[in-house]
Amino acid sequence: MPKKLERHDANTEQAAETAPPPDWDDIRLFVTAAEARSLRKAAERLRMSSSTIVRRIDKLEYALQARLFDRLPDGVELTPAGLAILQHAKRMESSSFELQRAVQARDTNPTGLVRVSITEGLGTYWVAPRLVELQRTNPKLVIELKCAMESADVLRMEADIAVQFTRPTNPDLKVTKLGRLHVYPFASKEYIATYGMPRSREDILNHRLIDQYAPQLEEGVAARFLGIRNPEGIVGMRTNASTAHYHAVEKGAGIGGLATYAAVLSDDLVAIDVGFHHHVDIWMTYHPDVRQSTRVSIMIDWLKETFSPQRFPWFRDEFIHPRELRKLPADSWKINLVNTQPTIFDTDEP
Repeated sequence: MPKKLERHDANTEQAAETAPPPDWDDIRLFVTAAEARSLRKAAERLRMSSSTIVRRIDKLEYALQARLFDRLPDGVELTPAGLAILQHAKRMESSSFELQRAVQARDTNPTGLVRVSITEGLGTYWVAPRLVELQRTNPKLVIELKCAMESADVLRMEADIAVQFTRPTNPDLKVTKLGRLHVYPFASKEYIATYGMPRSREDILNHRLIDQYAPQLEEGVAARFLGIRNPEGIVGMRTNASTAHYHAVEKGAGIGGLATYAAVLSDDLVAIDVGFHHHVDIWMTYHPDVRQSTRVSIMIDWLKETFSPQRFPWFRDEFIHPRELRKLPADSWKINLVNTQPTIFDTDEP
C-alpha cells in the first residue's frame, strides 16, 4: 500500500511538472460556467459550441491538477476545489477589467469603437435610425449596437454602455434615468376594419392579442388587466422579439401593447382606448472609469439627448395619449441633419 501511494504521488508530481500553465481565457470561461451552473448555458452566453467549452474546461482542470466541476444531468456543480479557485478567478477577472478600463480611460481621441447594449425595440426603432445624427458630427466613431432583451454586464465589459429597463443595483456602476417608456394597446386600421374597435376591457376578450415575452419585461400584465389567469385562447401570436411584435400588430395580426411613440412612427396604427396603460423606466448604465474616454463620453451624452423628455415628450414621466403625440409638429421629433452640431460633453452626471 505505501508503495502504491508513493507511485501515485510521483505520478502526480510528474503531471504537475508537465502540465501547461493555466490559460487566462480558460479561467474566464470557467467563471462563466460556474455562474451559469451549466456548460451549455455558458456556451450560449459566450457563443461557443458546447464541445469547445468541455474541451477547454478539461484543459484547465489538467493545468490546475484539480477537478473543478461535478457533471450532473441538468448542469454542473462546483467541487470544493472549484469553489476555492472560483474566488481567485473572480479577483483575477476583476483586475483584468480594471486594467482594460484604465487603458481605455487614457484615450482622448474621438475615434474608434463604442459598444452599446440596448433593448431590442429601442435599439431598432429609436436609436439606430438616429445614429446618422451622431455619425455626421463624429465620422470616426464606430458604433457597435447590440439590440437584445438580455442585459449586458458592463462590469465585465460586455458593453461600454447599457440601456435597459431593469435598474442596476451594483454600487460600482453609474446609473442615469433616461426617461420612461409608456406602453399602450394598438391595432392596425386593417384589423379595426375587419374585427371592429374594442370599446372596453370586456371587448378585448373577443379579440386576438399579440403577446411578447422576454427578459426585462414584466410577465402577466395583460392577464391582470383583463382579470384572467392567463391569456391563452385570445393570444393569436406570442414572440420574444420586439420587432416581430411591432410588425405583427402593424400588419393586422392582432392587438398588442406598443410604445406610445409608435403613433408617430406609423400612421397605420390606431390606439385602443380600453383603460390600459403600462410603463417602464429606461436606465443607462456604465462604469465611471469609461466616462473619461472621449469616444464613450460622446456616446453617453448623445444617448441622453436622444432620450430627452424635453425634446421627445413620449419619454416623460407623465402619460401623453398617442393622439396628442400625433398633433406634435414633425420638426420636433423627426431626424434633422441640417442643424446638428459637434457634440460637447460634460463629465458631471445629474
